[in-house]
Amino acid sequence: MSQLHWPSLAFAALLSMLAITAGAPVMADSVVREAALSNASYIYIATVRKDGNQSRGARVWFIATGGQILIDTSNDSWKTKRIRRGSPVIVWVGTPVGPAFVGKAEFVNDRAVQDFMIEQIPKKYWLAWLGLFGPKRARFDSGQVVTIRITPERDLPDGFQSAPGTPAPSASAESGRPSAR
Repeated sequence: MSQLHWPSLAFAALLSMLAITAGAPVMADSVVREAALSNASYIYIATVRKDGNQSRGARVWFIATGGQILIDTSNDSWKTKRIRRGSPVIVWVGTPVGPAFVGKAEFVNDRAVQDFMIEQIPKKYWLAWLGLFGPKRARFDSGQVVTIRITPERDLPDGFQSAPGTPAPSASAESGRPSAR
């Protein structure tokens, strides 16, 4: 994980306090997660297969906004198919061993959110700025690309790692630990 600087932590703490006053769910590690998100270039996302096991974590571009994460992805990817089926997502911030959480993923069909992604991704990623990759209006309109909003539900223990083919952690926090791995 990138070294966290005091201003980033202070800003993340302020965001967390605003979320508390707005009634949004805030987890114990949300300040660390928010600070990590502000410094990260990538997140890694795994979904849950039909057999209950986790998939491999896929590195994706993202935009963090209001305690949530927005991603764009191919409409026919495995993660899209599993999310459409109701799969939770497991997210690692920054690296495959960065702060991790289980989140709820939902499709966003709002044109304004898609336009926000079209505008913001090139500001964060130089390959998109060059026009080589990144979301384009025509790809949204044709249905090739979808936007997914991820809302954190439960932080996972420090050092939680991707283990494709093993049982995925549950979204509930009954034990505060992932289910059998």
